[in-house]
Amino acid sequence: MTAADHPHNDSDRTQPPPDAVKPPPPTSDVKPLLPEATYVIQIPKDQIYRIPPPENERKIQKLANRKPRRSLCCRCLCYTISASLILLILLAIAAAVVYFVYWPEKVKYSVDNISVSGVNLTSSSPVSPQLTVGIRFENPNDKITLFYAGKGSSVNVYYDDVHLCNGVLPAFEQKANNVTVIQTALKGSDIVLSRDVHARLVKQEKGQNVPLKLNVKAPVKVKIGAVKKWEITVSVSCDMIVDRLTQKSKIMSKNCDYSVKLW
Repeated sequence: MTAADHPHNDSDRTQPPPDAVKPPPPTSDVKPLLPEATYVIQIPKDQIYRIPPPENERKIQKLANRKPRRSLCCRCLCYTISASLILLILLAIAAAVVYFVYWPEKVKYSVDNISVSGVNLTSSSPVSPQLTVGIRFENPNDKITLFYAGKGSSVNVYYDDVHLCNGVLPAFEQKANNVTVIQTALKGSDIVLSRDVHARLVKQEKGQNVPLKLNVKAPVKVKIGAVKKWEITVSVSCDMIVDRLTQKSKIMSKNCDYSVKLW
């Protein structure tokens, strides 16, 4: 039998030879998975935002609530300072107007006379000085009237650091261009002089050189023209030397100065 005598098989014809090249596998969009790994991401320090822990939330809320209160206090303080500055400026302007319109002259205070009793230096027993001091008030202004209030005033006399006596001024009115001498009664009781003070006072009285100090403090209301009444406080200090501590004492020298408290 020859090869022609065998029947032909289609399947044998289509089967490729065993050494034929296989076609490439079909392509796909799915990428294979990478093996598991750990990745470290570095962020700049200034870009890290921290969230406060819960226990600090109340503190932060308190601090946030304080800001409006501080702002309100600052505003109130600024308003107060501004109002005070405006008031001071207005007072300065008013004082300047009064000064240049009325041109007030300096009021003068001095001691006119003095009489002493109740001081016996022949023994070491306590003394009870009684002084009558004539205080001179001189108002040289044309349009200024002064009202001295007895209430709240004080008059004191000292020998060195020893307080001898005290009293008050009477209430009186001093008109413009006026000189007034007020006799003021002062009293002290049971003043104990130390041995050194007693000996020094006896020596100074023999030499007709007894130093005394007079302090006066008086509330005064000022009337300028038709404006009534601006109240001030006058403090007068007089250093004087008398010849002796008797009813006929003479003032050998005196030097008085005063200051004014506007409010």
